[in-house]
Amino acid sequence: MVIKVFVATSSGSIAIRKKQQEVVGFLEANKIDFKELDIAGDEDNRKWMRENVPGEKKPQNGIPLPPQIFNEEQYCGDFDSFFSAKEENIIYSFLGLAPPPGSKATEKAEESGENEAQKEDNEDSGNLAESPEKNEEKGEAATEETEEITEEGAEGEAEEEEAEKGEEEQGEEEDS
Repeated sequence: MVIKVFVATSSGSIAIRKKQQEVVGFLEANKIDFKELDIAGDEDNRKWMRENVPGEKKPQNGIPLPPQIFNEEQYCGDFDSFFSAKEENIIYSFLGLAPPPGSKATEKAEESGENEAQKEDNEDSGNLAESPEKNEEKGEAATEETEEITEEGAEGEAEEEEAEKGEEEQGEEEDS
C-alpha cells in the first residue's frame, strides 16, 4: 500500500506550499512510504484527484486544493484532517496503515482493547463506569477551586508587597 500525496509544485499560495511541506516532511521523518504526485504539471493527476475526493469533502467551489492524501485508491483526507489526526496521535489509522511495532499507537490500540474488555466486564456485573458528564463536573469543580486559590494567593502577594513598601518608606523617613 502506497500513500499518495497530491501536491502543486508551482503553487503561488504560500499557505498551500507550507501545508504540502508539512505533510511531506512528516511522512519522510516517520519513514512512511509515499508518492508525491504533482497536479500542476500533470493533467491526469489533477483530474484523478478531483474525481476521487468525496463530494462532502470538496469545498463550496467544488475544486479540492492540495495537499490531498490517498492510500492507493482510498481517500484519507485533506491537510486539516491530516493535522487533526497528527495532533490526536492517530495518523496511522488516518492513513489506513498498521502502526509500526513498539510505537505508542500500537500500545494505545492494545490498551483500548483491554479497556473495552474491562468495560464489558463492568457492564456484565452491573457496575457502569462514571459517565463523562460526571467527570466533567468534577473537573469543573477542581478548576473553580484552583481559581479561588490562585486569586487568594495573588491577593496575599499584593498585601505583602504593600507591607514591604510601607516598611521601606518608614526606613527612609527615619534616615532623614
